[in-house]
Amino acid sequence: MMRSFLTTLAFLTTPLVAEPVQLSGIYPQLAMFNNEGECGTGAVVPWADRLWVVTYAPHAPKGSSDKLYEITPDLEQIVRPESIGGTPANRMIHRESNQLFIGPYAVSAEGKVRAIPYSKMFGRPTGNARHLTDPSGKIYYASMEEALYEVDVKTLEVTELFRDEAAKGGHKANLPGYHGKGLYSSQGLLVYANNGEYGGAAQSLPETSSGVLATWDGKASGFDVVRRNQFTEVTGPGGIYGNSSSKDPIWTMGWDHRSLILMLLDGDQWQSFRLPKGSHSYDGAHGWNTEWPRIREIGEGDKLLATMHGTFWTFPKTFSAKNTAGIAPRSNYLKVIGDFARWNDRIVFGCDDTAKAEFLNKRKAKGEIAAPQSQSNLWFTEPDQLDHLGPVIGRGALWVREDVKSGTTSDPFLISGYARKGLHLASASKSAIALEVDEDGTGSWKKVREIEHAGGCQWIDLSGLKGTWLRLIPSAELSQATASFAFSNSDERSSSPDPIFNGLASADEKNVTGGLVRAREGNKRTLAFAAMGPDARNIGCYELQADLTLSPADDKLLAHTNEHTKIPVGVISSDAASVVFVDDNGKRWRLPKGDAAFDQAGPLGDSRAAREVATERDLFNAHGTFYELPANNAGGFAKLRPVTTHNRRIHDFCSYRGLFIMTGVGAEASQENQHLIHSADGKAVLWAGAIDDIWKMGKPRGQGGPWKDSAVTAGAVSDPYLMTAYDKKSLTLASDQDATITAEIDISGDGNWVTYQSFKVTVGKPLAHEFPDAFSAYWIRFTSDKGAKVTAQLDYR
Repeated sequence: MMRSFLTTLAFLTTPLVAEPVQLSGIYPQLAMFNNEGECGTGAVVPWADRLWVVTYAPHAPKGSSDKLYEITPDLEQIVRPESIGGTPANRMIHRESNQLFIGPYAVSAEGKVRAIPYSKMFGRPTGNARHLTDPSGKIYYASMEEALYEVDVKTLEVTELFRDEAAKGGHKANLPGYHGKGLYSSQGLLVYANNGEYGGAAQSLPETSSGVLATWDGKASGFDVVRRNQFTEVTGPGGIYGNSSSKDPIWTMGWDHRSLILMLLDGDQWQSFRLPKGSHSYDGAHGWNTEWPRIREIGEGDKLLATMHGTFWTFPKTFSAKNTAGIAPRSNYLKVIGDFARWNDRIVFGCDDTAKAEFLNKRKAKGEIAAPQSQSNLWFTEPDQLDHLGPVIGRGALWVREDVKSGTTSDPFLISGYARKGLHLASASKSAIALEVDEDGTGSWKKVREIEHAGGCQWIDLSGLKGTWLRLIPSAELSQATASFAFSNSDERSSSPDPIFNGLASADEKNVTGGLVRAREGNKRTLAFAAMGPDARNIGCYELQADLTLSPADDKLLAHTNEHTKIPVGVISSDAASVVFVDDNGKRWRLPKGDAAFDQAGPLGDSRAAREVATERDLFNAHGTFYELPANNAGGFAKLRPVTTHNRRIHDFCSYRGLFIMTGVGAEASQENQHLIHSADGKAVLWAGAIDDIWKMGKPRGQGGPWKDSAVTAGAVSDPYLMTAYDKKSLTLASDQDATITAEIDISGDGNWVTYQSFKVTVGKPLAHEFPDAFSAYWIRFTSDKGAKVTAQLDYR
């Protein structure tokens, strides 16, 4: 009885822990900061009843201000005093010693932390693997510059096997490429991957030869090159523990300028497969844009989760030479993710959110914004949310303008998980091409179609094709051949925004409160908000705190924010036909129009057109639509993709503590919408949530084209007009002269223009054309064989 009373008394006198403030699964007080040019999340691992997290600086082989974090179940963040920083992204649980190796740290089952100093293990640790000959006593560490170490799991003594390229002395691995990523062992081999290349070409041309996949048997003086392409994740069924059997397969994911590449090592044999890309923001032969894609256990049985090029994939734990079925896209996403794990029934993503350095991701459209402090955060999601983010699209190729020999069998290309499937075939020669399908992933191929390719370009609807993989085999040599796929599932979003966006100003709103926002520098760890009223005058400056309170700030911060967060003027223009953007190279591009009210300037003047919202990832905002805009070294504006048509007067936007911030709120902004953060004085308000919330603002749609009653010279080529990632598409052509108007399409997003169709247009009789549901291309443009006033307008709905 006394024990029960004391227990009750203790409960009553123990303060209750308040639920931490959060929006869309992001807890701003968990944000992680450093003093370097980037603060990415390298690893996230549940261990010893805690969640363990490490962050990394961009190039710190001797350590940095980054930390090892221990997070309790009630979301208390503990900065471990053993922290030595660096650029770590490695993690492995060593079964025999019952330790977590994360970054340069070994964490016992009781939560005791030991650090391996960088003076003993120089480099940027990128991967761990089980030892080939002493798996119970040692563990491998690899660095991004190809160092390989073995570490005694008891004493943490370090033996250098291959030296880091940036270190002195020792024996080098001498591998091509750089920017190491994955490490894993099985079948008597250690497999290492890197995804980068040195030199100016790699920093500007995505098709530059780059990266490597290599193996070492534990005895040879160097590695054997398996494939000269960019690879990242290397893992197997054992996952974070390493393979339990020496016969278990190894999987590795990578890419080139054509598509994603999946390699399988099973039974001592390598096989290769190809998958489509959801995003091009990860491209770039230098390898900097990828972070650390993973294939990891998330508590769904044999269904693992893979992240690669902006797509969440289901990846089967049973993937092997005898069973290659089960890979399928779940959704597309915008966050930049370094690692993830299941913890307390939620999926926790470690992200790379806000970087002080723009690296190579600079463009005039963004203007000059004072650098923020580097910071990132965790993103907690319910498991089923992974199926309800961005609608699935996938673009990729087997060949891109290359010569293909007769009888060459292409790599298998994934078709499972996509309802709409289209193939563009183009070449300068003709051939019969066999299309074969592996229906159930057992390696049993059957011919399902003979394509009579007469040269030029043809589009083939493959939507009815069932199976797991397809491959192509030409019967004659193909010259400058392209086989490019555009896949998608139906976009079921409506045109109405989710209620979490209630209060954001509509396109025709006149009474708008907006302003400039910027995450601050110098360990201030707040957001500066220079608020503006409907007359475009400042109404005060505010600071957003970690607890999401918006408090007044002084005039000094107001002046600094206005001066160093300016919105560039005249980035976007429009005419009667469509929206016009001119890139840094002077090339003109055209985009659809949203609400007609955007034809007139808003009450606050020019809005922000482009800004980095995750490390090396930009959003582009034009005429009511947000677009994903890759860096120039990853294809730039040519690889633009619409995300959502919001038709709201978004004035400015940025990232802060892992949140996505927008300004541009109407007079009737609701106090009940938790995503609207109001200042205490009631004058200022902004919106905060997750970047991937914006998928719910509305389905991409719009109207426009390169010409509208435009005076056209015979044979002149129009500006390119965006076509990719729109759900339903139709075309209207008109001319004041009888004319043949030819539509050309860019089928791979890199200026690969081919003829789609020629249309005979009669005076006074506009011609309407509905594109098939499965049809897509990156861009479309037109020519007329007559000088005339011509209209070429497209409706996306």
